[in-house]
Amino acid sequence: MKNKVVIFGEMLWDCLPSGAVPGGAPMNVALNLHQMGLDSRLISAVGNDADGAKLTDFLKTFDLPLNLIQVSQSHETSKVLVDDSDKENIKYTIVSPVAWDFIHWNVEMDEAVKNADAFVFGTLGVRNTESLSTLIKLLHHQVVRVFDANLRPPFYDFEVIETLLGFADILKINEDELEIFADYFNLDSDIKTVCEYLDNHFPMDLICITQGSKGAMVYEKGKITSHSGYKVKVQDSIGAGDAFLSGFVKSYLEGKSIEETLDFACRIGAFVATQKGGTPKYDVDNIQLSNEL
Repeated sequence: MKNKVVIFGEMLWDCLPSGAVPGGAPMNVALNLHQMGLDSRLISAVGNDADGAKLTDFLKTFDLPLNLIQVSQSHETSKVLVDDSDKENIKYTIVSPVAWDFIHWNVEMDEAVKNADAFVFGTLGVRNTESLSTLIKLLHHQVVRVFDANLRPPFYDFEVIETLLGFADILKINEDELEIFADYFNLDSDIKTVCEYLDNHFPMDLICITQGSKGAMVYEKGKITSHSGYKVKVQDSIGAGDAFLSGFVKSYLEGKSIEETLDFACRIGAFVATQKGGTPKYDVDNIQLSNEL
């Protein structure tokens, strides 16, 4: 039986200088998991406009179920202005407010989360109180709850983050975000110090720290497991972290070891970095990485 994963949050158009492409971390994760053979569902919203129709048409090309995606009559489909002049450090300007700021709770989404194996959520999708209220209701279900920090200034609030940490079984965070956490909690910014604090103050099972081209590591009850990543020729880094998280969730739900889980996640993340855009189509069993640098 396929593992079931529900993902909550934003779906949008990334408006690059070269043109608009579908994006949003939760949508990217949903599409990656779907391509990996899991039963993935996205809880999100688009506007009743041409951009929304095009975005849902895009999801149809992946055969991703659309039943948990709401159509807003009063707010437009999300757009993000992207500066990709530095391929290793993409900058984003996120338009507000948009349709996914107003995701309303319903029985269908509640049942989907209740019956899932994992539930993935982040911070951007709950910058508005309505979507935050919906997420909090869904987080009370006892499934594997995966918190992808995905901090996008100025759209995060540490009072909200602390609430979400209180529900998280797994936290995924990058190096820059870890420094922001360290500053907020008044800690030294080394990885072990921050992870020990989070582990002692919140009921999570493990923390995954991504390090871009340097790979990733997992902190689990005092032990750190590292992977140096795969050295590849980067097309762009959009979606690489989302692919990594998807690979991590897949392997974790399959009961793989932390070493195997990290390796698979790093491989998927590196592959997406060799492709253009955040949601390339692929056969997970036949991924070929470009020549190492």
